[in-house]
Amino acid sequence: MKNTNPLLVFFAIIVFCLSLAGCSKKKKEDLSKKEDKPAVVDVIIASHQGISSITEANGSIVANEFVELHTEVSGRITYLNIPEGTNVAQGTVLARINDADLQAQLNKTKVQLELAQKTEQRLAKLLAVNGISQGEYDTALNQVNSLKADMAYTQVLIDKTVLKAPFSGLIGLRQISQGAYVSPTTIIATMQQVNKLKIDFTVPEEYAGIIRKGSVVEVAVEGQGNSRCKAVVIAREPQVNQTTRNLLIRASLSNCSANPGTFAKVYFNAGAARKSIMVPTNAIIPDDKNKKLVLVKNGVANYVVVETGVRQEGSVEITSGIADGDSIVVDGVLFARPDKPVKVRSVKNL
Repeated sequence: MKNTNPLLVFFAIIVFCLSLAGCSKKKKEDLSKKEDKPAVVDVIIASHQGISSITEANGSIVANEFVELHTEVSGRITYLNIPEGTNVAQGTVLARINDADLQAQLNKTKVQLELAQKTEQRLAKLLAVNGISQGEYDTALNQVNSLKADMAYTQVLIDKTVLKAPFSGLIGLRQISQGAYVSPTTIIATMQQVNKLKIDFTVPEEYAGIIRKGSVVEVAVEGQGNSRCKAVVIAREPQVNQTTRNLLIRASLSNCSANPGTFAKVYFNAGAARKSIMVPTNAIIPDDKNKKLVLVKNGVANYVVVETGVRQEGSVEITSGIADGDSIVVDGVLFARPDKPVKVRSVKNL
């Protein structure tokens, strides 16, 4: 085996290290060029334009009255009258729970009361001729009144074993069968009054001064085409939801056919028509505290905090933060970085 020249080995190592350094430098340069490559975006030019004063909100149809039917006491069902999908009148007996023990207690008390009343009547005659003291008569009278109170209490317990319709309405689906053991937490069925309907909807808190009791709104029910119903505001929550900053409002519907729970759109007049800057909703970048837009200035991306106002389908009003003539990024928002160059591909219309 021939001896390797140490000098040649030394030069080979140096060449290898230089080549590695060159490759590393080239990769860094390529990466740097890639990072400096401008993000491609589409923009719109901010300008004031007329917006409709009609604002829409989301809502749900609710029954005029709704209740889950429960018994007041635990026990076994001995009578069940739940005509599913049928209207029943107020006071109709819907279910009974086994009350044999209470009926026996009531009969026992009745017998005791009859004896106590006879005793009280005899003592009353003796008291009239001073045959007994007043205290003896009072004890007998107290026994009569005590037994009457026991009977009234037992009757209340018996009444609680009977479930009656709380109002006239439509019975839903039966959840139990006759003979089942139920407790006050058991849902027997639901009952709704659907001849009158209401709608619950939410609006941003800035409309609190616009929608008041007595205001008229229009309602478009899901699945009924372009037809709209009238609704009159009957009440609203006094407190704004602290999470969503929305106000819950309830209105009474007239001449509207829908099932409770149906989704609906509510349209109301938010005031006089005005001119404002509108941007697509997908251009808004929300964070924990603020809402931001990306503007293109001098070829670089600038993030600005904005305030929003009226929302329309696919767009939202900007009340502060931008001015006429600003270039607002609407496509490529996720690729734009603060103070980094961007390339405008096209200018779109709202």
